[in-house]
Amino acid sequence: MSSPHPQLTLSVSIRDDARIANFYPGPNEEVIQAVQQQWTVSGDPYLFIWGEHGSGRSHLLQAACHYADGLGHRSVYLPLEELHGFSPEVLESLEQYPLVVLDDLDAVLGDDAWELALFHLFNRVQDNEGHLIIGASQSPKSLPVQLPDLQSRLLWGVSYHLESLQPEERALALVLRARQRGIALAEDVARFIVTRGPQEMEGLASILDHLDRASLSHQRKLTIPFVKEEMDW
Repeated sequence: MSSPHPQLTLSVSIRDDARIANFYPGPNEEVIQAVQQQWTVSGDPYLFIWGEHGSGRSHLLQAACHYADGLGHRSVYLPLEELHGFSPEVLESLEQYPLVVLDDLDAVLGDDAWELALFHLFNRVQDNEGHLIIGASQSPKSLPVQLPDLQSRLLWGVSYHLESLQPEERALALVLRARQRGIALAEDVARFIVTRGPQEMEGLASILDHLDRASLSHQRKLTIPFVKEEMDW
């Protein structure tokens, strides 16, 4: 199972339900294949995955850790937005993990110490023939990187744009998420939730969690009338 570096005193964990199996591909099948093929001879050891808020980027990056773990490769996931207040020393010795996943790269750019630490980590991972996945909200060419050496490293790998799902795709993604958890959710009910709920999948998943608990408590099926009543829609 993925875990933070032993020297970290902060709690960093990944969601157990963030799996490739419940990540609806939509237009992003190529990205998912790249994450899985990273462990094959033809795969790329370094991937850069960028996508706007709500695109499912963090889900996929955490799923990459679970996938690596399932193959017997230790991994570490670091959400840099949460760690920016800490010293970049948290990046030390991470190259010991076969897979290093850094999310929210944007959060630490412009900080000289962090950019230098990232540059050195990049080199150490490469020297150790490790695997690296970096996630951000913009493409590597568009990021406001101050350190030229780091900029050149970020451009080394294959860059994938994770496209946000359309409403119909979000409904199908919600049905898939429900099925993986053993929840009976009809497509028409999922479409209703998507039209009334938030646009990002994380928010929709939270609604699904709430409705699942409520349906069990009231011993009622997930129907549109029940969703209307429970969500006050």
